[in-house]
Amino acid sequence: MIDPSTLSVFLFAVLMLFLSPGPNMAFVLSHGVARGPRGGFAAALGIGAADLVHTVFSATGITALVAAWPPAFDLLRYAGALYLIWLAVQAIRSPGSAGISSRKQASMTQIFRMAMLNNLLNPKALLFFIVFLPQFVDVARGHVVLQLVMLGVILSIAAVFFNTALGAFSGQVGKFLNGNPRAARYQGWFLGSVLGALALRLLLLDRPGR
Repeated sequence: MIDPSTLSVFLFAVLMLFLSPGPNMAFVLSHGVARGPRGGFAAALGIGAADLVHTVFSATGITALVAAWPPAFDLLRYAGALYLIWLAVQAIRSPGSAGISSRKQASMTQIFRMAMLNNLLNPKALLFFIVFLPQFVDVARGHVVLQLVMLGVILSIAAVFFNTALGAFSGQVGKFLNGNPRAARYQGWFLGSVLGALALRLLLLDRPGR
């Protein structure tokens, strides 16, 4: 359905986007450091799941309808910023960096949910899917919606692989810090600072067209 040459260009563009520092990269790195490789993997899965949701919304026109309503951008960014601030406070208040072993599975589920919501509540991510995916759709081939879905699924899978590798790297750093009691005390503050910075970034975003 998708021309191989178009797919290769799409994958290259996706890789360049992944390599550009952004909120997803910061989220994965910070949780990898704070929770280890499993934390980075949980964050990667959450981001990939959110990308799939964005894909469905974009292909069905829901994203375009939301973007067409002027207050939607501000509502999303304020909700996302408040959520990130809450997460930052929780990270700073949580004792230790990796959590108690009996709570480890629950914390991975929480990281997945946090990563997914962080992506879904980012209005820039919503607009990205409107602008980026259609550039690689060939109308002459027909089945435009199917092409959009296929591109979105490929992007989501690629995001999971890339962010998993990123999380594994930062997780090794986290393991080293966990073995250092003095450094481990500051991991909560590090994670909280990253989340707080992401919240500030959302608050300072301007609506497109301003």
